[in-house]
Amino acid sequence: MSGSNSYRLRCSLAAHEMDVRGLAAAAFPHGAFVSVSRDRTARVWVPNPSENQVFTEMHCMNGHSNFVSCVCIIAPNETYPRGLIATGGHDNNICVFSLDRPDPLFTLKGHKNTVCTLSSGKFGTMLSGSWDTTAKVWLGEKCLMTLQVKWNGLGITIVVSQFGSLQCGACFDPSHEDCVRGLAVINEVEFLSCSNDASIRRWMVTGECVQVYYSHTNYIYSLAVFPNGQDFISTGEDRTLRVWRKGECSQTIRLPAQSVWCCCILPDGDIAVGASDGVIRVFTECQERVASAQDLQAFEDELSKAIIDPKTGDLGDIKIEDLPGREHLDEPGNRDGQTRLIKEGSNVEAYQWSVSDGRWVKIGDVVGGSSQQNSKRVMYEGKEYDFVFSIDVNEGGPGLKLPYNVTDDPWLTAHNFLEKNDLSPMFLDQVANFIIENTKGHTLGPAPGSATDPFTGAGRYIPGSGSDSQGFGADPFTGAGRYIPESGSTGAVPSGRADPFTGGSAYSSSSLPNAKTNVFFPNTDGVMFEQANTTQILGKLRELNSTAPADRKLSDAALDCLEKLLLLVTDVKGQEQPTAEQISVLWRTSHWPEDIVFPVLDILRLAVRHPEVNAQLCGGTEGASLCNHLLGLMSSEGRPANQMLALRILCNCFSGSHGRALLLGHRDTVLSRAGDLCVVSNKNIHVALATLVLNYAGRLYGQLTEIEAKAQCLSVASTALEVVQDKEAIFRLLVALGTTVAGDSTAKDLARSLGVNSQISKYARVSDPAKVGECCRLVLDEL
Repeated sequence: MSGSNSYRLRCSLAAHEMDVRGLAAAAFPHGAFVSVSRDRTARVWVPNPSENQVFTEMHCMNGHSNFVSCVCIIAPNETYPRGLIATGGHDNNICVFSLDRPDPLFTLKGHKNTVCTLSSGKFGTMLSGSWDTTAKVWLGEKCLMTLQVKWNGLGITIVVSQFGSLQCGACFDPSHEDCVRGLAVINEVEFLSCSNDASIRRWMVTGECVQVYYSHTNYIYSLAVFPNGQDFISTGEDRTLRVWRKGECSQTIRLPAQSVWCCCILPDGDIAVGASDGVIRVFTECQERVASAQDLQAFEDELSKAIIDPKTGDLGDIKIEDLPGREHLDEPGNRDGQTRLIKEGSNVEAYQWSVSDGRWVKIGDVVGGSSQQNSKRVMYEGKEYDFVFSIDVNEGGPGLKLPYNVTDDPWLTAHNFLEKNDLSPMFLDQVANFIIENTKGHTLGPAPGSATDPFTGAGRYIPGSGSDSQGFGADPFTGAGRYIPESGSTGAVPSGRADPFTGGSAYSSSSLPNAKTNVFFPNTDGVMFEQANTTQILGKLRELNSTAPADRKLSDAALDCLEKLLLLVTDVKGQEQPTAEQISVLWRTSHWPEDIVFPVLDILRLAVRHPEVNAQLCGGTEGASLCNHLLGLMSSEGRPANQMLALRILCNCFSGSHGRALLLGHRDTVLSRAGDLCVVSNKNIHVALATLVLNYAGRLYGQLTEIEAKAQCLSVASTALEVVQDKEAIFRLLVALGTTVAGDSTAKDLARSLGVNSQISKYARVSDPAKVGECCRLVLDEL
């Protein structure tokens, strides 16, 4: 902050036609900021060099078809040295603008409801939160990750700090008593939150609330932290901007608008706020930038004409008969922002003490009568109560406030009161009886209904109860000696190195002389699915062929081709090469009906490891056809066995140069479709998915310019770790993460910004199998 003076008006900008809902300091030009409004526009404001107090509108940007609700600045890079402006709106879209044109460079689609918050991260990443209960991570025009957030009705508030951590605040946080409306990063380990409960809370990123700030009397909508990391500002529904210094509200500035929606701190330390009257107001500590006396008087006159409804609770409870007259204003105030009400004839006027001016400033006329007379309820810390008792604990000391609604349990209220104020539980009976005695006969609040509580009562919903749980689907493999595509096998790496994934050479912590020795990553050899029972595969193929539709039934010659091909590609010592006819039959048969194709896919899985088959099926136009066919089998409506085998085929394609080139060329589509299978509850699919990500990571190792590809690997791996339970799949995802970030500082920073550290830390304690915990600790060390 620039000093210890009070903030005063610098200028008022009345360009928007409706509520100003978001503000952000721009990267360019210096001192500029961006505003967004319900009038569907975003506007860039720059300081006017000829008039020190004034800002001039540089751009008016259009692109949304509905209200614009939020804005953030994406930091400058080589492509966009002036940075980018991102706006989110009620049309469910995010528009990204440059400073060179009024229409969007591109529009990000994917949310299914209002985009209510945006925040930029490192390396051009951006996070968005929506009323659709999701948060999305974006890089350029691509969505890297979608996070599902538990939610109760108002949306998600998100902020990502320059330090790389991500915080999300959704409706009804367990510590706040109402919806969380805004977050602001203080430093790498602390952040602030504000809420409809009229409180601001200071948090550690570990989840511990270390301080609570009270001063607002209604909903708090926004926060911004000064560069010193200690002081901050807040705005809310009580018509105020509040400046907080050293943990105390040092200044309260009332505005002539009911809702002060947003605020931001400009590079010169000035404060910009946007409100429901469509006006942006800038306040400054610098005397040289303070508005002219005429503009200051106009602002004061506008403020004095404001109409204040006492039912909002902004001024506390009012009893007109007890109010003093104008003589009450002869006494100076005790602090900046202090409010006094006086009776002027039959009217009530509200005044606020201004330390900078040394006088009482009228802030409006109070109309509508007492909140006590109208609603019989009392406002306390932003909420209405039937009673707010003052409990004297220490003689001569200040009383403690005990809020109570008649629908509350007096014993629970007493318990919470004692706990909050660190009082002995021996007073429980005394406080509870006090509440009961002083609320006898009162039924002010709404009585609870007789219906069963759907959340906590006996009739509550329990997922899965009341109905038989269904398996993943009908088992296509029947009989005691049934064929299961590569059952019991999770893939193998080429011989020649210790295999920490499978078999007798599996990693054992006791075999290592040093627990920190890294035998896991970077893994650039790739992991293949190689084991097979050829007798069972061929038996199932002939069985299904005998029941296939007549027009799809294979001839004996075609069956012989497939049998010879399978035996050939599984004979590691054989010298014979697959024929063009055999490969052609395999390709045609892989398009069998989906309910019987799985043994053919298993043959294809084994065949693509052979250099000749890899070259024929993965090269040229045939490669694109193979990729599209496998992607079709991996659709969300597909059969689990086919989804798993398609993933395994893709993994084995990495064994040949043509397959590697094919999959790197189709990386975006393949990983996106594979990532969609995270939600499938099948451990074999999860292991295959993890292996695919690992093989991609191995091919990208050492490629420092492939940051977008690495970002997608990190995104898919991180998303999968949210749902995967199988330890082998988790292990392979950890190896993929380690391989992706190894030797690449940019990839490490991106992983940190995605929150990978905190996401995987729980696996560091896994001891069965030991390789999971060891690998996790090595990844954490790498990060």
